[in-house]
Amino acid sequence: MVRILLIDDDETARHLAKRELDRALDAARVEEVRDADGFARAVDGGAFDLVVTDYQLRWGDGLAVLRAVKARRPDVPVIMFTGSGNEEVAVEAMKAGLDDYVPKSQARAARLAAAARAALDRADARRRAAAAERERADLLARERAARAEAERLLREAKEADRRKDEFLAMLAHELRNPLAPIKNAAYVLLAGGADPAARRAGEIVARQVDHLVRLVDDLLDVSRITRGTVELRTDPVDLTVVAGRAVEATRPLLDARRHRLAFAPPPGPVWVTGDADRLVQVVANLLNNAAKFTPPGGEVRLSVGRVGPAAEVRVADTGVGIPAELLPRVFDLFAQGDRTLARSEGGLGVGLTLVKRLVELHGGAVEARSGGPGRGSEFVVRLPAAGAASAAADEPAADAPAAAGRRVLVVDDNRDAADTLAHLFGAAGYEVRTAYDGPEALTVADDFRPEAAVLDIGLPQMDGYEVARRLRGRFGAGLLLVAVTGYGTEEDRRRAVDAGFDAHFAKPADPIALTRLLAETGTGPHTPTGLRA
Repeated sequence: MVRILLIDDDETARHLAKRELDRALDAARVEEVRDADGFARAVDGGAFDLVVTDYQLRWGDGLAVLRAVKARRPDVPVIMFTGSGNEEVAVEAMKAGLDDYVPKSQARAARLAAAARAALDRADARRRAAAAERERADLLARERAARAEAERLLREAKEADRRKDEFLAMLAHELRNPLAPIKNAAYVLLAGGADPAARRAGEIVARQVDHLVRLVDDLLDVSRITRGTVELRTDPVDLTVVAGRAVEATRPLLDARRHRLAFAPPPGPVWVTGDADRLVQVVANLLNNAAKFTPPGGEVRLSVGRVGPAAEVRVADTGVGIPAELLPRVFDLFAQGDRTLARSEGGLGVGLTLVKRLVELHGGAVEARSGGPGRGSEFVVRLPAAGAASAAADEPAADAPAAAGRRVLVVDDNRDAADTLAHLFGAAGYEVRTAYDGPEALTVADDFRPEAAVLDIGLPQMDGYEVARRLRGRFGAGLLLVAVTGYGTEEDRRRAVDAGFDAHFAKPADPIALTRLLAETGTGPHTPTGLRA
């Protein structure tokens, strides 16, 4: 229903206007206002959709009425229906917000109805437009709020991710530092002609340290791959060689669980383009997984071959199998099946996640299969096959030269780590000095004049980067600088390059690899083509 205020103190004029309005507007309710008190009550009530007013009133004029209505209800149209106004009044009223001006007469009364319909239509259009604008503004406000909330959540996620990375890096550093002297001590037992029981203890310690290192590396690798910071060093790679290296890495676990390993290398090489170390990690993780989840005395089968355009690696076992409900998420981070067995065998639920993501980085795919609990499992890795590569790169390196009394400085604030590593180097024929902080390292070096320096990075008083710069400045390119540190991220490697290091090993470093590096590089100036690890 349309509610209309009809303001006129002339009864005849009101009757004329009401008749035309009733005739033209269906379901209109016209409220007649005769005096100032009635007008005040009507305006205070505010229940009207259209105002029709005379200009000349005994208690005021139409301009005052117009201003009062617009002050209270600016959205309501006002029509002036009068016989006493003029053009000047009409212009002034239009400036004040008047919607239409209709001269009052019997002949023009019909025009009032048309003006009322038009004014109501315009008001309705304005209301719809205003509602649409409010809705648009509300949507924009909600969108801005949602965007701000998303940006806040993204910032928080990035901050949480940064803190997680910092925590993982620090965790790795703190775990690797004590592992280094433990591993060195194990090799002292193995190399020292100890009785069989002591050698057996050394083997156990070395194997368990390697297991702990793999857990730390897996955690860091998952973080790096998730953030997209892993860079593959791609070359032609023979998957048969990769499989052999993976078997060598996992042989201690396979033997400890008395598993039979069935691996018949293919008659020729199976070439792919990839990062050899990362592919070894893929196959070794699959073999470790098979060994852990196969009861002692089981069988693990490894095969390598080419199937059409793809190169395949298959690892199967006679183990506990995978429930059907777990198969779709077996590669998810931290996904595990039989948690009792998982806990007894160790593991964080990240090994298969690493397999999947590393394979995908190589443009391949990995699939898990199982007949169900107790029926074993099989993992199939498919990689794009490549053409044959030159075999020159795969020829074995010549035997490394002997140590021949080369002078080596070992610097680490962890005295156990420094002393055990120095003992191993000494047993290999090197002349060794140790220092336990940066300033002491420089003092010892001035007197000892080392040909190689093996430095920790997190040294007190002066970090390993600064020690390396100063040693390089004093002894030039002929000094081999090796970082052996608990900091093992790509950023740590970059900083090592910038500081002048020739090689970078994450703790606990393999003592055999370190002594081999010292022997291979020899003495005299050298310009490495890239940071060794």
